Amino acid sequence: MTISPDVLRKNPEDPGGPSASPGETPLPSATLGGEQRRSVEQITLLLFITVPFVALVAAVPLAWGWGVSWLDLGLLVGMYFLGCHGITIGFHRYFTHGSFKAKRPLRIALAIAGSMAVEGPLVRWVADHRKHHKFSDAEGDPHSPWRYGETVPALLKGLWWAHVGWMFDEEQTPQHKYAPDLIKDPALRRISRQFVLWTAVSLLIPPVVGGLVTMSWQGALTAFFWGSLVRVALLHHVTWSINSICHAVGKRPFKSRDRSGNVWWLAVLSCGESWHNLHHADPTCARHGVLKGQIDSSARLIRWFEKAGWAYDVRWPSDKRINARRKEETAKAA
Repeated sequence: MTISPDVLRKNPEDPGGPSASPGETPLPSATLGGEQRRSVEQITLLLFITVPFVALVAAVPLAWGWGVSWLDLGLLVGMYFLGCHGITIGFHRYFTHGSFKAKRPLRIALAIAGSMAVEGPLVRWVADHRKHHKFSDAEGDPHSPWRYGETVPALLKGLWWAHVGWMFDEEQTPQHKYAPDLIKDPALRRISRQFVLWTAVSLLIPPVVGGLVTMSWQGALTAFFWGSLVRVALLHHVTWSINSICHAVGKRPFKSRDRSGNVWWLAVLSCGESWHNLHHADPTCARHGVLKGQIDSSARLIRWFEKAGWAYDVRWPSDKRINARRKEETAKAA
């Protein structure tokens, strides 16, 4: 399979290109566990899903009974949107789809910020997502909610699979095939392999800040609960909802070959990712919320990066580009 230029558009500053040809030195692994999910990794994954989720469930009665301090709330919100934009701008729009080009410091910063979202190593995330776009909602898609059929029981089973279940399946995405450009960049390969380190940094920042500000172990503990565990769980489920909910429901004003939809009530928490129909109609577009009133904080930050000179050759939507992807009835209404 040849990956389309729109999916693997090379940055002049990035080494890139196809994986090693016969007779050449194979590309090095970009994840500690290779391409197969081992039992130890699956157990670790289970812990990273269940422990923050239990904290998220416990957060409601705890907040109701004892409240949450402004410090803990600030750490939760700040760390949430740092990781969320690291995923949406970095892992997704930049590394996966090449929606813009980035100067090297920004490229490294986006790789680290995305890693701090605790959603997996950079190369694995990108490879899985590129495969998702190649087979979106068809056989071969790693996480389609329509995997088991269109009846209500089948869709419910499929939603669970798309939301969480697919991550426990044996790894099926060959990273050297879907992300050779990232693997060939030594800095990105190193950050991808350092996923455990960046996870630790992400989880330790809130308790360290909380402890230093309050000068107490209690302050560190509550900051860890809200700023680390609850934050990670919330970000996980919002991100996974793009895979599940946004491929099952939502408005579809644009032509796409799958069932991606726009889900407005996820827009702020997903940093603009839930305007998912346009994204699948035009994957390399730097803005997903292209219609009036569609909030897209990721696109706003990319614009600021562009003005600062950190990002360039941004693929912004034009009226012609948008109208070319509208469904006929939507185009007439517009």
